[in-house]
Amino acid sequence: MRTGGPAMAAPEESLRRRKAGNAGAEPGSPPGTGRDPVGCSARLRAGTFWLTRIVLLRALAFIYFVAFLVAFHQNKQLIGDRGLLPCRTYLKSVQQYFRGPVGWDAVSYAPTVLWLLDWSHMDSNLDALALLGLGVSSFVLVTGCANMVLMATLWVLYMSLVNVGQIWYSFGWESQLLETGFLGIFLCPLWTLSRLPRETPPSQIVLWGFRWLIFRIMLGAGLIKIRGDRCWRDLTCMDFHYETQPVPNPVAYFLHRSPWWVHRFETLSNHFLELVVPFFIFLGRQMCALHGALQILFQVVLIISGNLSFLNWLTMVPSVACFDDATLGFLFPSGPGALKDRVLKLQEETARGARPTLRYGCMVRRAVHVALGVLVAWLSVPVVINLLSPTQVMNTSFNPLRIVNTYGAFGSITKERTEVILQGTASPNASLPDAVWEDYEFKCKPGDPGRRPCLISPYHHRLDWLMWFAAFQTYEHNEWIIHLAGKLLANDATALSLLALNPFKDRAPPRWVRGEHYRYKFSRPGGQHAAAGKWWVRKKIGAYFPPLSLRDLKDYFRSREWPYPEPD
Repeated sequence: MRTGGPAMAAPEESLRRRKAGNAGAEPGSPPGTGRDPVGCSARLRAGTFWLTRIVLLRALAFIYFVAFLVAFHQNKQLIGDRGLLPCRTYLKSVQQYFRGPVGWDAVSYAPTVLWLLDWSHMDSNLDALALLGLGVSSFVLVTGCANMVLMATLWVLYMSLVNVGQIWYSFGWESQLLETGFLGIFLCPLWTLSRLPRETPPSQIVLWGFRWLIFRIMLGAGLIKIRGDRCWRDLTCMDFHYETQPVPNPVAYFLHRSPWWVHRFETLSNHFLELVVPFFIFLGRQMCALHGALQILFQVVLIISGNLSFLNWLTMVPSVACFDDATLGFLFPSGPGALKDRVLKLQEETARGARPTLRYGCMVRRAVHVALGVLVAWLSVPVVINLLSPTQVMNTSFNPLRIVNTYGAFGSITKERTEVILQGTASPNASLPDAVWEDYEFKCKPGDPGRRPCLISPYHHRLDWLMWFAAFQTYEHNEWIIHLAGKLLANDATALSLLALNPFKDRAPPRWVRGEHYRYKFSRPGGQHAAAGKWWVRKKIGAYFPPLSLRDLKDYFRSREWPYPEPD
């Protein structure tokens, strides 16, 4: 019988093609790490982080972009020359406290490049910092390229704003962005602008810095809840959270009416994700990736359920460090010359033992990374002590550069929602019973019961957020609200740009402004108020601050060195 006939030709030819296709494969290499005959990228190997760095830097650049956009839109009104809390006045007070010209003590207390600039045009300075930050972050976001110079520039610019932002910048996500951004500096080469800088692979020390950050963020948030409000222990906090959170969104309106067992499940899930899942980071590659996926999913759920600034978006960034190239490869297109294909070539070179020559710059870089690891470990000592302390504090920095910080969120839950409603009247006598008081509306916080809750995350209205805190304090604790009242009395265009509705637009300014205190509750879907188009039901509690005229505030403004507003 002939053995070389047509019946055997096809299998033999197929076998020869398969052998030729595997000719360049490294002996003993796992299946799927070579290339197919048409040159498309195959599956990436685990253990490298080239693509991880690109995703992480772009995600961080996006957060920086949002933060600088908020700063550009709102800083002049909040901390500018005629802002509610002018940063010039703040810097002068720091200078006076240290009794002398600007020196190391003042600079170390409030590190900011504004010490070096002309204070006579502070609005221009603030705009310049924000616009430069927008430009640099846009470049990194679009190109995926960054170096230490660009990332350090972003960090210095934002730190300069945070350290003069006073109460407007006093929340945990500001320090969290600075810590994340500081680590991002060391993820990049010094000068090279390339998405795949061959001679500077991502440092394992820096990647573990990001993992250590997300571990502390989540564990700190979980511990502060268990040690804080009793409702976290009896699983009832979610009965209140959606209604009483700082700035609810439309989804929160419906989530608030979920069955009781759903709220219990939400609270238990929160404890599991914040107290148990963080330890997955230390249990190997697959568990670390599972941790990253769970935490990102958790943050997405939080984004859907409320407007918490860019906090949840930012918290996803260090979670990216839990994934290697093999995990993130699906995010990138395949094909000859594509990023995925170039990473595969780098992996193949490493597998063959082809390592780049160790240069002096590489040795310096490794030394810098080791020094960074030692610095983070040293600065983590008080943070870990705080985590283990029964008197744990959250969102605190132990150094002015905010390199390593404590974190936490919602250690206590308010059980009812109160709001301060600012009102003005054109009546010459505020005490007359027939005086007509008209409400000012803010851009996002609840006011008119018929207005739908806003949906703005990751953007952030800083004034709206502070109004939530002011509602369960007194105006004596929040002097800026009296400053705001004075600006409303003058129809100040700069301050009014922070509001959604000025009832005295194109009219004479109000003669009196007052603050009224209301209790708010979500209307019941399908109920009487909802049928009338109302999202909220409100009831007046009493006065928050009494009627004020511009003349009443003249001495108050002078004593605080605030510019006296002139009526427009």
